Amino acid sequence: MRVSRLDAQSDSFEELAMPLFDQLYNFARWLTQNREEAEDLVQETYAKALKGFSSFQLGTNFRAWMYRILRNTFLTSRTGLRVTNTVSLDSEEDGPDLAVGGATPETLLIDRSSQELVRRAIDELPVHFREILLLCDVEEMSYQEIAETLSIPIGTVMSRLSRARKGLRGRLQKQLQAG
Repeated sequence: MRVSRLDAQSDSFEELAMPLFDQLYNFARWLTQNREEAEDLVQETYAKALKGFSSFQLGTNFRAWMYRILRNTFLTSRTGLRVTNTVSLDSEEDGPDLAVGGATPETLLIDRSSQELVRRAIDELPVHFREILLLCDVEEMSYQEIAETLSIPIGTVMSRLSRARKGLRGRLQKQLQAG
């Protein structure tokens, strides 16, 4: 049986792309701040990546390539007529929490409120700061990978990351003082 070039290409795309699915979805969720929009964004990213896979150079950073497609797709959707500011009514934290390792209801409540505080502060950051912070601190990308993903110099990555962290710190201090 003869395997066509297209079949082999889609097999290797699947091998490279599928392990990134959860990471890309999480990044999309942070960017869009909306579950349905994040799902659509990831779906569109995978469709574009599969279509353009023949232009990907094997041996280069596939992860950065996929993140760049997702980011560019997100930015394109924001500049078009579809720009919306929606607030999801679904809470990701509706499920029960299990006490593990001696956690008390009080510590669980403090942890949850701290996480929500940080999430709100990150959500308030401008997109170009939010994406740098998430790629570095959540996705644990190197400065080089972030620079490739965002098509910006490493110096810009470092300065934006510094300003993003400073902005996050300021927002958290403001929220703590208000609360």
